[in-house]
Amino acid sequence: MNFNLGDLSTNQSAETEYVRVLIIGSGPAGFSAALYAARADLNPVVLTGMELGGQVSLTYTVENYPGFPDGIGGQELVDLFKRQAERFGARVEYDTATEVDLSVRPFHVKTYNKEYLAESIIVSTGATPRHLNVPGEVELTGRGVSYCATCDGWFFKGKDVIVVGGGDSALEEGIYLTRHARTVTIVHRRDEFRAGPVLQKRASENPKIKYIWNTVVSNINGNGAVKSVTLKNLISGEECEQPTDGIFIFIGHDPNTQIFKGQLNLDELGYIETNMMMETNVKGVFVAGEAGDPHYRQVITSAGMGAAAAMQVGHYLDETVGYQT
Repeated sequence: MNFNLGDLSTNQSAETEYVRVLIIGSGPAGFSAALYAARADLNPVVLTGMELGGQVSLTYTVENYPGFPDGIGGQELVDLFKRQAERFGARVEYDTATEVDLSVRPFHVKTYNKEYLAESIIVSTGATPRHLNVPGEVELTGRGVSYCATCDGWFFKGKDVIVVGGGDSALEEGIYLTRHARTVTIVHRRDEFRAGPVLQKRASENPKIKYIWNTVVSNINGNGAVKSVTLKNLISGEECEQPTDGIFIFIGHDPNTQIFKGQLNLDELGYIETNMMMETNVKGVFVAGEAGDPHYRQVITSAGMGAAAAMQVGHYLDETVGYQT
């Protein structure tokens, strides 16, 4: 199938644009995909979503991305990603996809500002940390409530913090927080962790870590900053107030894939199902980063997935659409 871009642009309204590659999401996966697609002369367009850079942009320091031995600020890293992709011709649009139709070719993607007709799509919409949804959480976010230990741990040097959760992330981040905090109390709703045995052993051997079992946080208290949390024992029903300087919440992530429900195959947690080639069940739609990765959730793995997805897009367009670049 071949398209004459000149004819299409003539027939389109100002609110509709035809693109070869539309990248939905602007985290490490999205910008890596944009870089590779741009270098292949595919003229990718990146929709940033509500937050340029995704979760990494909120990270205080990224210390495990190769090439930055002293670490780099999350927002600074995002800015470098963006500049490099734009240098090779990627176009970044500060807009959000609100509706997609993958049953037609080219694919239709509506945003707040216009509609795109895309011959291929790379989904890199990421995932969002789950919230406790208790009183005080929203009001005190950034004032003692955090969802990222590496972002905010430094601010709690010599202080007492609470970690909520029982999986790998909760224990990993709890162990990390012991670098800064005086004590780390892990609050878990069950009487055993879901985390792997190696992490459990490391946590149990750390003298700074304490545990409160069979308990949930029912309220986060403070006036301008976290001062305490209200804890409820799920067995006795009793509540008590626990003083703390901060609370770190690690109870999982929800992939930002709602607009693809019913069109792309999702697993039971909502992550997009993909094969080793980053392909989804819809030909021409690829996925990269945390939207399709419930396991690793790292900047470097997301970036690698983005590069792989862009390379596969190039093959798809060459073989299926027949573009001459």
